[in-house]
Amino acid sequence: MRTAGKSFFTLGQTPLTRLLINIDHVATLRNARRESFPDPVDAARRCEAAGADGIVFHLREDRRHINERDVRGLKAVVRGKLDFELSLAPEIVGICCDTCPDLATLVPERRDEVTTEGGLDVLQHTDAIRSATLRLSDAGVNEVALFVDPDLAQLDAVRATGAHAVELHTGDFANASTPEAQRWEAQRLARAAVHAHALGLTIHAGHGLDYQNYPLFAATVPHVAEVSIGFAVMARAMMVGMDAAVRSMVQRVKGL
Repeated sequence: MRTAGKSFFTLGQTPLTRLLINIDHVATLRNARRESFPDPVDAARRCEAAGADGIVFHLREDRRHINERDVRGLKAVVRGKLDFELSLAPEIVGICCDTCPDLATLVPERRDEVTTEGGLDVLQHTDAIRSATLRLSDAGVNEVALFVDPDLAQLDAVRATGAHAVELHTGDFANASTPEAQRWEAQRLARAAVHAHALGLTIHAGHGLDYQNYPLFAATVPHVAEVSIGFAVMARAMMVGMDAAVRSMVQRVKGL
């Protein structure tokens, strides 16, 4: 394992890093007017056509954006990697098992939050996470990831759940109030990535990554196989169109 202060702080990602686009906010807009459009399934097609390596969606217990019809549609049309984000709720785990996506990412979920806030407490919920992971794996889901804060103790606990990967929560990095704080958070993520890599875990990352902060993230945090980015791309798409917004993020992630 490399140690703090060594060259891993500037290794960065490579063109091999996959970009998955989260299309939840398309459904949020649709549901705000109880309309049939815009369609997140059509958005997924457009994202992949523009160069995204896959699609992310979160089926929440309250169905505030994505619903079961969307899930079926996304399973049918997505040609790249399909990432189903879900809570530990048995009903949602069952739907994920039936869908059998390429990746299932277990995330914390609270009814009063605007978006996912913070990572899973793997230390406190090891048994429940292990049970959900086993259920998903037995159903044929090839990869199960846990959405976790860049905390070394939490990463150590992931091994006991049987999960294959971690998605590092990048929210504190994205929300840092000063450049100095953002650099500190980037190095915290780098240490977590090195630790997770040493544990044999595949590393994903997401939450709050955007066009402005991604270059620092990429230049600092090693071993990241894929990133999930949604809101920033959807917000830009409203101004410049889906194709241009996705291609611009692809260029950043792939270093093109």
